[in-house]
Amino acid sequence: MRSRSRRTLRAKIIVVPTVALFLLAAACSSGSSGDSSSGADAVADGSADKPECSDDASIAGPALEPDGIVGQGPNGEAAASPDDIAISAADGEEIKAGNFEVALVFQFAGDWPNGQTRGLTDEFGKYGVKIVSNTEANFKVDKQIANIQNAIQLAPDGIISIPVDDVATAPAYKKVAAAGIKLVFMDNAAQGLEPGKDYQSVISADSQGNGQIAAAKLACYIPEGGTIGIIDFGITFFVTNQRTKGVKDWFAENRPDVTIKEAAFTDPNQAGDVAANFLTANPDVQGVFAVWDGPAAGVIAALRAQGRDIPVTTIDLGDQAATDIATGEYLKGVGAQRPYDQGVAEADAMMLSLIGTDVPDWIGVPSLAVVQNGLRQAYDDAWKKPLPATIEDACAKAEPACG
Repeated sequence: MRSRSRRTLRAKIIVVPTVALFLLAAACSSGSSGDSSSGADAVADGSADKPECSDDASIAGPALEPDGIVGQGPNGEAAASPDDIAISAADGEEIKAGNFEVALVFQFAGDWPNGQTRGLTDEFGKYGVKIVSNTEANFKVDKQIANIQNAIQLAPDGIISIPVDDVATAPAYKKVAAAGIKLVFMDNAAQGLEPGKDYQSVISADSQGNGQIAAAKLACYIPEGGTIGIIDFGITFFVTNQRTKGVKDWFAENRPDVTIKEAAFTDPNQAGDVAANFLTANPDVQGVFAVWDGPAAGVIAALRAQGRDIPVTTIDLGDQAATDIATGEYLKGVGAQRPYDQGVAEADAMMLSLIGTDVPDWIGVPSLAVVQNGLRQAYDDAWKKPLPATIEDACAKAEPACG
């Protein structure tokens, strides 16, 4: 078996403002408005001068984004780079000759799987690799287990998947290697599976880094001694756990004056109800982090219904989140994944594995800061396509704040 050197992406460096800077600068207004101004604009005490709180994406983006990959892999691995699994000309010819087939097993249907699928399809298409099946499970464990078993029955050369529940689905994933099929995970490996034996690699967004972005932007609107809420996923899931860890670690390091209150949902379809009950029970909350963009939409709906006007940040730049960022009303910042690039990296890792090349156990895709002023470029960076017409209309109406 050919092996490839496992270089890390960059040294793991976390660049964040100091506690002293935050506490010397009184925080931004806890309220937010539906016009083109942000809470940072309204501050008269110098907080608006903090780069991460700027309304200018060229200033805020670099200040918000970590320098390198913050998180580690599911087994504590340091991040390798997508550059480490680039396909050479010789690799490409060998892959084309293999006439390989691959199955995709997602956890749900939506913007993120669609972006991944585009990246996977485009990259596989360059080398003649056929996607024979693409399924989703609507976050249902039993459905995903059935989808894994059905994928195995198709006898593909490889399966690329993300577990709904990394414990409950583990026995099903164990059967993949037993069937002689290569396995590459998206974001998270099933519990108890060993890299190099049961699976080839995990390719993940930097969830902790994205959590850090969401925390730093939310902090711009929280006064000293203020309170934030976290609407979390109540199931043990590596990716969402890492996101919340990124938020909590950032506040502990940079804003220890802030009180954090939490609520959790287990059914994503009920996230809005959980948020509504939480906000009713906690009128002192002055800003909310939601663990991904779907629950964030539920938080925003609950805030509208209650007539409350406080800032929200989240992770993932789906179309609803992009629309909410464009209007500038509630959603003030997003730590975005790069689904298309992640799909390309997953395809490359799988193809190299199929021709007998060792690939790194964990490959990290850098985080992406999204604010209203930089929405168009950020959307293109995340999805490799321009804003859809409806989001473009919302952004145009909010110009020059939306850009």
